[in-house]
Amino acid sequence: MTAVIHKSPLPDVVIPDMALTPFVFQKAAQRGDKVAFIDGTTDQPLSYAALYDRVKRLAGGLLERGLAKGEVIAIMAPNCPDYAVVFHGVAMAGGVVTTINPTYTEREVHHQLNDAGATKLIVFSMFQETATAAAADSGVKEIVLLEDLEDLFGEPLEEQVPVDVDDVVVLPYSSGTTGLSKGVMLTHRNCVANLVQSLAAIPVGEDEAFVAVLPFFHIYGMQVLMNLGLSAGATIVTMPRFDLEQFLALHQEHKLTRAFVAPPMVVALAKHPIVDNYDLSSLKTIFSGAAPLSAELAIECGERLGCEVVQGYGMTELSPVTHATPPGKFKAGSAGMTVPNTSVRIVDPGTGEDLDLEQDGEVWILGPQVMKGYLNNEAATKSTIDDEGWLHTGDIGHMDADGHLYVVDRLKELIKFKGFQVPPAELEALLLTNPKVADAAVIGIPDDEAGEIPAGYVVLKEGQQATEDEIKEFISSQVATYKRLGKVIFVDAVPKSASGKILRRVLRDQANAGG
Repeated sequence: MTAVIHKSPLPDVVIPDMALTPFVFQKAAQRGDKVAFIDGTTDQPLSYAALYDRVKRLAGGLLERGLAKGEVIAIMAPNCPDYAVVFHGVAMAGGVVTTINPTYTEREVHHQLNDAGATKLIVFSMFQETATAAAADSGVKEIVLLEDLEDLFGEPLEEQVPVDVDDVVVLPYSSGTTGLSKGVMLTHRNCVANLVQSLAAIPVGEDEAFVAVLPFFHIYGMQVLMNLGLSAGATIVTMPRFDLEQFLALHQEHKLTRAFVAPPMVVALAKHPIVDNYDLSSLKTIFSGAAPLSAELAIECGERLGCEVVQGYGMTELSPVTHATPPGKFKAGSAGMTVPNTSVRIVDPGTGEDLDLEQDGEVWILGPQVMKGYLNNEAATKSTIDDEGWLHTGDIGHMDADGHLYVVDRLKELIKFKGFQVPPAELEALLLTNPKVADAAVIGIPDDEAGEIPAGYVVLKEGQQATEDEIKEFISSQVATYKRLGKVIFVDAVPKSASGKILRRVLRDQANAGG
């Protein structure tokens, strides 16, 4: 069988043999007083020189306190300039950062701290109570408030602690194609390679500025907004949470040139009447990622705002970008063109045969951005990355003759709520701990605002009664907001295959038919 390999139409780029932080800050000294960050809540600016000084002081302080190479430090905070200080201070000192969603529950935070082997947790004060409870019975020896970060500062470290570029630098958590969240081992090489690859397709310039509201704990915010923005010399305006009026006001006040968003934000920009009250004329490009965006919505938003609305595609496991839309290459519905140094195969999931242009199959990716693997989970790694290094994304799509990817469906079971991953298996396991529940299945059902919402199909034990609200509340108390069930349907039985696997497609078909 001959593999049909789709190469990037963009020329290959040279990937420097560098650690992540020296790459991101290689021009920090010459940028000097240029503003790197503006705190969107306080309007406080932070220059490139001052930012890099804080990074070096934290790195020095961590080493003075005995940080070992490869030691894991967790951060649990909303977007703010000091998020980058923690991220790069740890990386410069030779440590590993694990980024925790601050809306996680105690149970979810505890799982990540334990699995990642974190020894220190830096947390924003608003989340201190959850963090402290979650750190009990974990390897965390010290909890530091982000507001007290300077307590950790020491003499500035002038050079990166020597690391191998194949050493892990960050451990974001992803549900991958199935199951509970897993630590994604991304190396210095993975991250640097993807920044260079991404900049070839998303040419952010030093004269540009944008809002960072997509969370830095999520790979999209971490790499495309924080690290790509800093390496390009842009000015980044941080927002801790999405508020449409504040988002629009910041664009008008700072004359922001591009927006990195997720599809629900595009819906607001396309349809909300309040948008007309703001001057967004400086906006040239809107880049949507984290979940599919319809062609119709992209066109509607672009026509309203007078700018290009384009898409990209990627995964946490791909550092994350494999496809992006370069300027002037917009195609309605396209997830973008393959970025440099990246190969794509479209494979029939039933036969394993490679497919040609315009034929839908599972998207496979090969390139320097493919993760090292899942932490502590060799089986999951082997089921995702094959022996030749191809990562099987679990997404169904096709390539066209111009090198554009179109993602049409998902082979994998993951639900995407506003770009966040919701693993059905996690919610199903929780439902089964309810004493009234005999069996359960969870699928994503389409939703105009969120993309998908989790819906639970619940079989009650004989003689038991429960309401939809009761089951919803049972789940809500144990998970982050975005994982909550939007709907509960009581059924007599969950459809399953002969081997006992839940037939989610049957449930999806029933939901689409109004059943």
